[in-house]
Amino acid sequence: MRKILLLCLFMIFVLPSVLAINLNVEPQGSKEVIIHGIDQPAEFDVNIKNLGESNDFQFYNLLGFSMAPKGTVHIDRWESKTIKILIYPKEGFNYDGFYTFKYFIRGSGGDEISQEVTIKAIDLKDAFEIGSGDVNVGESSMQIYIYNRENFDFENIDARFKSPFFDFEKNFSLEGNERKNFDVVLNKEDFKKVMAGFYTLNSEIKTYGKEVDIEGVIKFVEKDILTSTKEDYGLIINTQIISKKNEGNLVAETETVIKKNILSRLFTSFSPEPDSIDRSGISIYYTWARKIPPGEALEITVKTNWLLPLFVILFIIASVALARQYTRKSLTISKRISFVRAKGGEFALRVSVFAFARSHVEKVSIIDRLPSLVKVHEKFGSEKPKRVSEKNRSIEWEFSWLEAGETRVMSYIIYSKIGVVGKFSLPTAIAVYEKDGKIHEAESNRAYFVAEQRGREED
Repeated sequence: MRKILLLCLFMIFVLPSVLAINLNVEPQGSKEVIIHGIDQPAEFDVNIKNLGESNDFQFYNLLGFSMAPKGTVHIDRWESKTIKILIYPKEGFNYDGFYTFKYFIRGSGGDEISQEVTIKAIDLKDAFEIGSGDVNVGESSMQIYIYNRENFDFENIDARFKSPFFDFEKNFSLEGNERKNFDVVLNKEDFKKVMAGFYTLNSEIKTYGKEVDIEGVIKFVEKDILTSTKEDYGLIINTQIISKKNEGNLVAETETVIKKNILSRLFTSFSPEPDSIDRSGISIYYTWARKIPPGEALEITVKTNWLLPLFVILFIIASVALARQYTRKSLTISKRISFVRAKGGEFALRVSVFAFARSHVEKVSIIDRLPSLVKVHEKFGSEKPKRVSEKNRSIEWEFSWLEAGETRVMSYIIYSKIGVVGKFSLPTAIAVYEKDGKIHEAESNRAYFVAEQRGREED
């Protein structure tokens, strides 16, 4: 009876203390992040010291999360082991943020203890941060970065970075809380028309079969750069070209003023036309007030053409010179022709030579030359020639003197049995005379006849 009582006491007080597990559990480190849509576990390292009897231990939870290690882990009495606990996302779990739940460590005898673990559940786009340094006008490179905000390892990332300043792709890995920088070569032509300010940095991230778009910010630092050049060339046709180019990233306001006088303005053209024209005395001011966007230029062309006034001046000088020369002559002669219709049907012309004396002249001899293939009709005008030379093909008149203002008209008819088609030209007549004891000459104009003209019949 006494033995039975001792056995009962042993089973009540001693046996449970032998079979119950006695563990000291201390967290060592964790990668507590799980990402929606990516089948990668959160990791927890815990140090477990077995203060009880040697045992086989199993890890599980009651919320449906898949855990590792699977099966059992054997820990001897007084032994310490570091166990990596993995917690996988479960289907339909869409909670965002920190989530705490219990898991259990069970011994082979059925006894167990509970522990708590906190996981962080996020979307993939929340795992990254992208950005860059400032961009300055004229720089040839810049630096951008991508930062892994979570304690989660990404082994293979395909990324494309795009902005108004660049567009490039990169493949890399990114450990937990790691930041990677990339140096980007810039081509100024790609953004020479971009205004200063803040611009979006877009990134397409592909990893673990998922793709997300992430945005950052790029600051394009303000810079005001306006370069001006001026060309001036040409004397008779003078050209001025004024160029202003905005090489900064702000809209540049500029004013250009050109001064002309009241004469030069008449022969000056502008491209483009000025915005305003102001007059002050004999000066004219042309103004261009423009706004030049970044990367663009304003070119003003001012062209003054002195050819026309030069031609006018030369024409006036020549006319005056000719007039003076003409008026200085004491004797001038001119020549006219007209068509006459002969009864025999021959081609015939009446030739008239006019001699005008501006002052008293003496010993005047007027000689008119005859074209070939024509004959002279024996009928002459009031002034009979001194001689007609068939051999020399000429007719000559002589006058002892001509008084100032006197005009003599000499006329004759030439004819030919060969018809003339088109334009018929007669030689010039020559006058030789004496004035104040000196010999002078005068020459007439050249007379022309067009064959289509018709005249009266000549008896």
